[in-house]
Amino acid sequence: MPSPIRTALFGGTFNPLHNGHLAIVKSVLEQGLADEVWMLITPCNPWKKDQELPDDRLRYDMVAASVKDMENVFASDYEFNLPKPSYTANTLRHISADYPDREFILTIGADNWIKFHNWREADFILKNYPIIVYPRKDYPIDSVSENVFILDCPLMDISSTQIRQMVKDGTPINEFVPASVARTIEDLHLYC
Repeated sequence: MPSPIRTALFGGTFNPLHNGHLAIVKSVLEQGLADEVWMLITPCNPWKKDQELPDDRLRYDMVAASVKDMENVFASDYEFNLPKPSYTANTLRHISADYPDREFILTIGADNWIKFHNWREADFILKNYPIIVYPRKDYPIDSVSENVFILDCPLMDISSTQIRQMVKDGTPINEFVPASVARTIEDLHLYC
């Protein structure tokens, strides 16, 4: 029986996707922590239930356009068909059943790792899935459990929240987001 494909799941609202997200994906693959990365566009994050989001499909399209030329990186709308909000344990159960040829690896930021104990079914996730934690400014990682890996990647001092504020303020965002994302935001007057 062949070895399972190691698939890193990098979930988020990607509101919008920015170059920091892509740097994380590249680092995961370059360091051999996964064979491929699926960028799961989340329709409703339980921590951000009140956040207004552009249409799910639009966010998916922005991610897909941004990663289309990246080898072994794919946009995924898998969570679009699951109950909302999108609880990670639920997603992992479903996706593991649907893709038994893969070993799924959760990819989260240090900001989520420090509150991971508050996630629904955190113990189930820790027991059954490897986790890659990427650094975030102002979120020091003091300790990790077995089966948790700290990603060695550049610390990008940018967030989707900052990008949205820059758009609102009329500040150019081209150096922080892929060209296709900047075009979509401008063409559709997103975040104004």
